[in-house]
Amino acid sequence: MKNIFYLFTTAMILTAVISACNNSKDNSPKDLEKKESNETPKPEASLREKVMSADDQKAMTPDMVIQNLKEGNQRYMSNKLTANDYIGMMHSSTHGQYPEAFILSCIDSRVPVEEIFDKTIGDLFVGRVAGNIVDEDELGSMEYGCKISGAKLIVVLGHESCGAVKGALENEKLGNVTALLARIKPAMEKSKDFAGEKNVENPAYVEYVVKNNVKNSIENIQLKSPVLKEMVNKGEIKIVGAYYNFATGEVSFLQ
Repeated sequence: MKNIFYLFTTAMILTAVISACNNSKDNSPKDLEKKESNETPKPEASLREKVMSADDQKAMTPDMVIQNLKEGNQRYMSNKLTANDYIGMMHSSTHGQYPEAFILSCIDSRVPVEEIFDKTIGDLFVGRVAGNIVDEDELGSMEYGCKISGAKLIVVLGHESCGAVKGALENEKLGNVTALLARIKPAMEKSKDFAGEKNVENPAYVEYVVKNNVKNSIENIQLKSPVLKEMVNKGEIKIVGAYYNFATGEVSFLQ
């Protein structure tokens, strides 16, 4: 019995010593510093907190907005997007919105409109419809964004390998898609002068039709919206076309 008691007591003492050593190691200055650092991370530096204000919007010209979008696209291509305090911006934008531009884009999920221009809460109005076509709803949205809410620029944004354009080229028929694709047919007519194979297997031809479709949408905006046409004539806004490249992320503005 004495031997058993001796062995038990010895084991208890050894356990206590090992535990004390481990605690001492865990609580070394370096470990404590590391632990504290993990528990209380430093706040992210230089987060953007400010949203566009009425004064910011008023001070901008259409050409300034174009340059702003180009610079944002450069940051996107360089993987240097601005870090944003989304919660702070969300709260500070509750009083109103003063976007600098309206972007009419295709619905393609590979074209993240705000990101490709390095924009965020309160910066842009974005309208999305397959083939970036123009209808009454989009026109009304643009009129609201520019005439009522003060945006200085409309960008019609086409993109590489557009499925809607390809569907129009292949004369696809499907429910309401048929009527939507019919709005792209004028771009096909404008592309008859293309020198080369005129089919969806030719990327250069598809790109040519996409860009003509962008130009056709711009023409329709000015033709079907006297409100926006008047704003263009007065120099209050500009309407421009652009093309997004999947491989590079570059947005090229069309002449």
